Amino acid sequence: MANHKSSEKRIRQTVKRTAVNRKRVSGIRSSLKKVEAAIASGDSNAAKAALKEAQPTLMSGVSKGVVKLGTASRKMSRLSSRIKKLAA
Repeated sequence: MANHKSSEKRIRQTVKRTAVNRKRVSGIRSSLKKVEAAIASGDSNAAKAALKEAQPTLMSGVSKGVVKLGTASRKMSRLSSRIKKLAA
């Protein structure tokens, strides 16, 4: 256990931040799963709409430091290319 007031406070802050970050990551994963499901169903319009909804969620995760920019860019690129193949 912590022996100093400052370290006790750091522990409290870490618990709060961990909960917030887990919620953000969970939201990102959920939005990406919606896109995956739309692609699997074969409906290109639904997939485009789901991707359009998932992009702000993913980019807000980048700005909050939960996901790296390269990871988010890679995921968006791969999903959009799969949707383009689906439409063709």
